[in-house]
Amino acid sequence: MQDVLRHAAKVIPQRDARLMLAHVLDVPADRMILILRDAVSAPQRDAFDALVARRAAGEPVSHLVGRRQFYGRWFEVTAQVLDPRPETETLIETALEVDFSRVLDLGTGSGCILLTLLAERPSATGLGLDLSEAAVELATRNGHALGAHDRAAFAVSDWFEQATGRFDLVVSNPPYIAAEEMPGLAVELSFEPRMALTDEGDGLSCYRRIAAGADAHLHPGGWLMVEIGPTQAQAVAEMFTAAGLGEVGIRQDLDGRDRVVLGRKPL
Repeated sequence: MQDVLRHAAKVIPQRDARLMLAHVLDVPADRMILILRDAVSAPQRDAFDALVARRAAGEPVSHLVGRRQFYGRWFEVTAQVLDPRPETETLIETALEVDFSRVLDLGTGSGCILLTLLAERPSATGLGLDLSEAAVELATRNGHALGAHDRAAFAVSDWFEQATGRFDLVVSNPPYIAAEEMPGLAVELSFEPRMALTDEGDGLSCYRRIAAGADAHLHPGGWLMVEIGPTQAQAVAEMFTAAGLGEVGIRQDLDGRDRVVLGRKPL
């Protein structure tokens, strides 16, 4: 097995190779060190080599193994949803600073944001909305896998369209890449759904809709929090202020980049 990993590491990162081989062998990745001296069968080697070739071509590891870790939990992912990323954990950390019992997640994708918040707050309930039916089906499966299906509902919706009632917290990681920036993105992103990456405009149109609809869906004192691109903080903060939100602020991710804009509906 060690020679198989060494060969793969010539073309892809070693960590990726270990995750993929663990997937092929159907063993937990953290158990690989215990079986490194074991042999790999010919069919397993062929399956692994096929994954290595796809990874070398830029396909994300999460698509190849069908899951991604986010905030300490594993989520099923497919090419039909945005791959959960570490920087989005800044949104989780920011949301956990406030009190909430009912959450609305706009553009829920895999459901990783909503389900993580519910896992961290066992008494909370939430609704995840997405324009993609495939995303809603996947988020629902993740809810069942994490044991949160009795507290999380998912539905197909164009932003607030299917949201009923009011919420203590509205969160979103919307498409924020400008159309003109798309050709320069990393190869890996070409494997993700375009509708989850760009608004096909200036990268800010989704924030305009979210800011405009927030007041009607937030309880007094409720919070709106969104993930942003590193250059968008000022523009989105101004939208929040114009929409009547107070206590508008900006949070940075671990790399020191602006990552979250938040605002509170006045009491």
